[in-house]
Amino acid sequence: MDAQSRGRAEEIDPADQWVLNPRTGNYELRLDRSGPQGPSPAVTPPRRPSRSRSEAAPPAQPTGKTSRAAGTGPAGTPAKTPGGGSPSKTPGSPTPAVPGPRRGEAPPGRRGGRPRKGGSGPRRKRALVVTGGTLAFLLVGGSLGAYLYYNHLNGNLKVTDVGDAGTGGFKKDQPINILVIGTDKRSGSGNEGYGDAGSPGHADTTILFHVSKDRTNATALSIPRDLITNIPACPTKQPDGTTKTIPGRKGDRFNTSLGQEGRDPGCTMRTVKELTGITVDHFMMVDFNAVKVLSTAVGGVPVCLDKAVDDEDSKLKLGPGEHRLQGEQALAFVRTRHAFGNESDLDRIKTQQQFLSSMMREMKSKETLTSPKKFFSLAEAATKSLTVDSGIGSIEKLTNLAGELKDMNLKNVTFTTLPVRDNPAEKVKATVVVDHAQADPLLEMIRGDVSLTEVEAKEQAAKDAADAEAKAKQDALLQGPRAQAKDVRVDVLNGGGPAGSASATIGWLQNTKGVSRSSNLGNAPAKLDATQLEYAPNQADQARALADMMGLPASALKMGTADAAPRAAMKLTLGADFRGAGVSMTAPQKAPENIQRVEADKAICAK
Repeated sequence: MDAQSRGRAEEIDPADQWVLNPRTGNYELRLDRSGPQGPSPAVTPPRRPSRSRSEAAPPAQPTGKTSRAAGTGPAGTPAKTPGGGSPSKTPGSPTPAVPGPRRGEAPPGRRGGRPRKGGSGPRRKRALVVTGGTLAFLLVGGSLGAYLYYNHLNGNLKVTDVGDAGTGGFKKDQPINILVIGTDKRSGSGNEGYGDAGSPGHADTTILFHVSKDRTNATALSIPRDLITNIPACPTKQPDGTTKTIPGRKGDRFNTSLGQEGRDPGCTMRTVKELTGITVDHFMMVDFNAVKVLSTAVGGVPVCLDKAVDDEDSKLKLGPGEHRLQGEQALAFVRTRHAFGNESDLDRIKTQQQFLSSMMREMKSKETLTSPKKFFSLAEAATKSLTVDSGIGSIEKLTNLAGELKDMNLKNVTFTTLPVRDNPAEKVKATVVVDHAQADPLLEMIRGDVSLTEVEAKEQAAKDAADAEAKAKQDALLQGPRAQAKDVRVDVLNGGGPAGSASATIGWLQNTKGVSRSSNLGNAPAKLDATQLEYAPNQADQARALADMMGLPASALKMGTADAAPRAAMKLTLGADFRGAGVSMTAPQKAPENIQRVEADKAICAK
């Protein structure tokens, strides 16, 4: 690269050469083409004396007579052009000065140039408009500089192979589920005083980010770290390439799903799937340092306090009103447990959701996206802070993911918390358990891809039309007669439900519903995210009856093309969405009353 000769000669900042391609909406490194290699036979430019960078260029003097029409001043001095150069050449002038660019013109040899002020005055920054997500600018051109920067950002990422804990990818026509994990591991400079000394870290802050199938909305579900749940057995890749299965634990804190006993983020992903019935596609993990560097990269995160705060533990000391926090102050804000609410971890989750919402607004703000300095600092900070799974373990894959999210309006992004209640087994309340009365409908909505917020009218109309067409086709399957329970024949397999689901379902069907002709076929050959009932056209009456009993949605029914033999059984495969025999799998369309939520587009004051 000859950036020295092509970038600095005219006081051009190399960062200014990253320009937006309006056809693609992506940044490209555009180095200027070289100027003419020799003077024109008719024009000999004057030789400029060498001078220091801080000196202003003296005005060029004409070497021959020029007419007033050609641009002389009242005293015969050259009239300066709007761009600050000498006047244009007049026919007959032997050796005029090289003309400077007029306002809005590109200098010779430059494309897309801009006027510059003479001397050492301040340079004006180029307005760069970004249409993509935070990392979408990384789709760069083919220059050497772009390639090197691309590889540099790739080198910043830390990648963990979680095996089959995730899906290994996402599909454009399916919802996306990303697990965001904040660990309390004491990594990074200046973090020695935080967290537990010598600890490999816990899942201190965990958010399941569900992006809708049509990409119009998202739900961010926080999972309390002190939730008592079951940690499944976790196959974990070791440094030598082998796989070690870490035994599961029953009735343990959720935050032990990471770090403890050698558990990796894949174990947290497996725990979330068992807890929620939602298959996680990918994970992104950050530590204490991420909050500090990301908040600094965007120039601070605006927060609002309803009252003054003076927390000795987190060292957060702020007055009431609005503040812009970055670095250590930002970290203290998200870590404090004694400043807001009832000083519990649940109230700290609300504060973290408010902070993350504000950071998202700041990242998408014009002030951030039109500033090259902020934008590239953010890219550097984000990639250095991230540990991800191999499915998104490159800038190209992260860019593809960003492309899926780039057009989402923040008013359609809702933060909420998995509903919990105090652990009844404890006298001193320190942990919580799932409040199934409120949690189950909420999880059904997420599994059913139902938004917690109203999407824009245009988006909603398109979504409603598509949903209505799909629902009409599905509902047609449920129209018609129902067979009697004694005539329903079904084989049940477990394809992703909790252990023992097939056996429990058979017992429930036979003893409660009178479906005596049902059999347990054990585990399915492959796991399914959603429960599926396969049947033949001449078994439709049996399928409708079974769907009524089990609360199966029409989307779970898969009718074949050929009739079955007279005594053939249907095949019911219980998927990851199966929550138990008799529990309906039809997603509600409205969230439970009094559910906690924070809408990402709204700024509210922490109390």
